[in-house]
Amino acid sequence: MQKVLQTRTFANGKKKLHKSQIKELDNAIREILENPEGGEQKKADLQGVYVYKCKITKQLFLIAYQFDEATLTLLMVGPHENFYRNLKK
Repeated sequence: MQKVLQTRTFANGKKKLHKSQIKELDNAIREILENPEGGEQKKADLQGVYVYKCKITKQLFLIAYQFDEATLTLLMVGPHENFYRNLKK
């Protein structure tokens, strides 16, 4: 079992969601835990970062994360608009 860590950016993004959206987000995180390499691996500036795409209340949300054998670090969650620009900050 991997240890799951959240960055402050991820926690702030999660805080903006409704309760029903948070349940769907938790389900997506469980899917990531089952298969961490299932997300799309990024290149160049975002090397080492994976992005998992999921639908939350009919809207596309992206979850950015990094992982190793022991930990899964959730970096950011949000809609596609300006996601990668904000992730680079």
